[in-house]
Amino acid sequence: MSRAKEIRDRVHEIIFEADTPAGKAFDVGLLIAIVSSVMVVMLESVKEIREQFASELQWAEWIFTALFTVEYLLRIYSVQKPHKYIFSFYGIVDLLAILPSFLQPFVAGSRYLVTIRTLRLLRIFRVLKLANYVVQGQVISRALRASRAKITVFLIAVMTLVVIVGSIMYVIEGGEESQGGFTSIPRSIYWAIVTVTTVGYGDIAPVSDLGQALSAVLMIMGYGIIAVPTGIVSVELTQAQKELEAGLNTISCPVCSREGHDNDATFCKYCGGEL
Repeated sequence: MSRAKEIRDRVHEIIFEADTPAGKAFDVGLLIAIVSSVMVVMLESVKEIREQFASELQWAEWIFTALFTVEYLLRIYSVQKPHKYIFSFYGIVDLLAILPSFLQPFVAGSRYLVTIRTLRLLRIFRVLKLANYVVQGQVISRALRASRAKITVFLIAVMTLVVIVGSIMYVIEGGEESQGGFTSIPRSIYWAIVTVTTVGYGDIAPVSDLGQALSAVLMIMGYGIIAVPTGIVSVELTQAQKELEAGLNTISCPVCSREGHDNDATFCKYCGGEL
C-alpha cells in the first residue's frame, strides 16, 4: 500500500467514520463548530450586538467558513470517487454551507443563508451511533421516492382545480374595482390556493352570496384534499418499513461515502466498493 493511499484512508476514517475515537472526536468537534457558526450568524442579525461586536463576529464567521472549506476539500480528497460524494445529499449540503460566505461580496445579505449548515447536524445520528434513527430516515426517504409519482399526479389535479375555481371566482367577484380584492385571475388563483389549503389569510375574501357559497365549497373540499397525500405516504411508509426491517449500520463506503448498509454487508450496495 502506497504512502499516499495510507494517508487518504486515514483521512477517510477520521472524517467519515464515527466508530473510531479519532472519527468520533472529529465529528463531535464538527457539530460544535456548526452550532457555533449558526449562533454567530443569528447574533449578527441582532442590531445591538452587531453594532458592538461587528468586527469580532465577521472574523469568527470567516474562520468557520475556512474550517468548513478545508473539511469539504478533505472529504473530496479522501473518497475514491469524488463525484459520488459531491453530488450526494450531504455533499450538496456541505457545499451550500460554505457558498453564502463567498457570495457575500456579490449578494447582499447572503451570509445569513449559512443557517443551512443546520442540515449538517443530521450527522448527529451517526456520531451517537443511533442507527435506528438512520434506519427510520431511510424508511422516510424510500417512502417519499416511492410515492413521488402519485403525489405529482395529485398536485397537478389540485393545481387544475385552483386554476378553474380561481377563474370562476374572478368572473363572480372580479374587476379592477373588486371589493374583495379579486383584481385579476392570478390573484384569484392565489386566493383559491390559500383557501383549499385551509390557510385562510383573509387578505382576499368574497363579498357576494354566490362567491361566499363557492368559497365554502372549496374550504370543505380542502379538508378532504389534505388527507390524500397523507394516505399515500402512509402506505409507502409501511412498505418501506418492511423492506428495511433487517436493520442498517452507519459504516461509510470509502469509495462513494454512502451509508445505510446492511449489518452483514462486506461491499457497498450502491457502488460495489469494499467496506
